[in-house]
Amino acid sequence: MDLFKKKLDKLAEWMCISLMGIMTLLVTYQVVVRYFFNSPSAFSEALSKYLFVWLVLFGAAYVFGLREHMNIVFLKNLFPTKVRIIVEMIGELTVLAFSVMVMIVGGYQGAIKQMTQMDSSLAISMGWIYAAIPLSGAMMVFYSIYNERALYRQLIGADKATDTAAGLDDLNGM
Repeated sequence: MDLFKKKLDKLAEWMCISLMGIMTLLVTYQVVVRYFFNSPSAFSEALSKYLFVWLVLFGAAYVFGLREHMNIVFLKNLFPTKVRIIVEMIGELTVLAFSVMVMIVGGYQGAIKQMTQMDSSLAISMGWIYAAIPLSGAMMVFYSIYNERALYRQLIGADKATDTAAGLDDLNGM
């Protein structure tokens, strides 16, 4: 599971870097043709807009996987270790439920419904643009399961540390 996470992290990194690079080139092209040649390009504007949506969705899933998303550390650190871990596990389960129900199921249904609608400037199906929602949702499901597993291991470790601190491990030696 760790190897798959590393590969998914690398894929997400390269996707975000590539999308950002392509967007930069497209927007630069758009500025040049608009201001120097007075001929705006509808193609580059639409494509950069859709690539930005993909970048946000995949970037959000990647940041969630790294556990570097926004959180309120002040409140979290007020809890004892075991309670803090349990609260984080509940949060991961909430994100898992959201990712499955809204992003994967709802996103897939939305993408399928949009397959017949074509984008006027790009001449591609809008369903392909909407496909980023269930794909990033699948990434978030994996990351949520991975994080839940890591938190469970922390919880077990916290239990063992509590037992050791209470002297329960020494009972076998008596």
